[in-house]
Amino acid sequence: MALTGTPRPPKGLKTAGRRLYGSISAEFELEPWEEAVLRQAARTADALEALQGEVDAAGPMLDGKVHPALVELRQQRIVLARLVAALRIPDADGLRPQRRQVRGTYRGRTNPPASRLRAIK
Repeated sequence: MALTGTPRPPKGLKTAGRRLYGSISAEFELEPWEEAVLRQAARTADALEALQGEVDAAGPMLDGKVHPALVELRQQRIVLARLVAALRIPDADGLRPQRRQVRGTYRGRTNPPASRLRAIK
């Protein structure tokens, strides 16, 4: 990412999506894959705003059960966090955040331990 001017946000974005898209695209020149991720993040921000409106209007419980929009709201918050993290936006010093370790890999080991199971002879 490099500094650049502000491109126009994609059509169809609402307030939250436009704000997110504008705040990031105003600061950085995005690669095509980063722009695609940012578009999805902006759409997710709009979905979050709509879901929050549903929960605010009806309350967190619906017919004695958790409101389905509240469950989806939680899931979409996770999606938004992952999309924004995928952009690896530089910090105030211009440094990119450190890459996270991939789940399921061994930290500090080059070879996983041998299986304790043995074949029956």
